[in-house]
Amino acid sequence: MCEDFEAELVEFNGENNHVHLLVNFPPKVTVSKLVNSLKGVSSRRLRQEFPNLVRHYWRAQRLWSGSYFAGSVDGAPPSIVKEYIEQQNRPLRP
Repeated sequence: MCEDFEAELVEFNGENNHVHLLVNFPPKVTVSKLVNSLKGVSSRRLRQEFPNLVRHYWRAQRLWSGSYFAGSVDGAPPSIVKEYIEQQNRPLRP
């Protein structure tokens, strides 16, 4: 998915109820379109791979919440941000 946006997924990690992504993307890409595409594609693929998710989220008809947080790390060394993300717990597999 990142390739479609000329973006690079640098790091991924998270916890049971959220994920952290460090993504490098060009200025022509809007954050909202990138996030919505990542959420949509990952939701479809996760529900295909783990059918029990469909039962768990059948009322909402969606896996991810509609909200997200995005922050810029321009000026911060990427190694510091990557280290922060690496220290998060990996999400548990359903």
